Amino acid sequence: MSSEESRDDKPTTVGVIDDDPMICQAMRLILEDYSNGGLNVVFTCTDGCQAIDETEKTHPDVVLMDIAMPGMDGIETTRRLRALPRPPHVLILTSLSPNRTVERAVEAGAEGFVSKTDAPEDIIRRVTAVCDGLPQFNPASQRQLISDLGAQQPQSRRDEARAMLDALPEREREAVVLAADGFTNAEIAERMFISERTVKAHISSAADRLRMGRVQMARLVERADLPERL
Repeated sequence: MSSEESRDDKPTTVGVIDDDPMICQAMRLILEDYSNGGLNVVFTCTDGCQAIDETEKTHPDVVLMDIAMPGMDGIETTRRLRALPRPPHVLILTSLSPNRTVERAVEAGAEGFVSKTDAPEDIIRRVTAVCDGLPQFNPASQRQLISDLGAQQPQSRRDEARAMLDALPEREREAVVLAADGFTNAEIAERMFISERTVKAHISSAADRLRMGRVQMARLVERADLPERL
């Protein structure tokens, strides 16, 4: 309890990666000036290689990642950041979402999107919420992503997804499937006759076993195309 409380008193640390230095400067101002000390930008940089070096040195809680960069693009940089021993949460920083950007970003381990044109309070809310394990996609885009991806997967990937889910303990699997169906932790707790804390523990344990975030697990469930949904 005491260690968790002391951690909660500390500001959330953020790294900003964008090939435009002006965007980096603007995002730093937004994150620090509008968060009342809740967010601290520990680095900004303009390319993927530098982003990996800075992340390994400063260990930010969240990284805002531009997609279009010279050399290593934001998707590959995200993939490498998420493979680090202490991976940050990654939100894609973008002004638009071209086809397949959402799919590729989630494949790489991103947990949502932040628009460069969002209101400062919305950007701060998304950065804070992703640290709580909450995917930062609006419901329509998340449903579209999961639906499109699920419809396009070959049978071999469906079978692989089912095997991964079947390897989970039964109660963890049940919680993951309900979460993928859009139920909140409170609703899952009610359906499973357990506490919300236990729901969070089940989902966190499943995420560790699968090495996936909540959005990726939702995609895994959709890809499995289970014959009977809970």
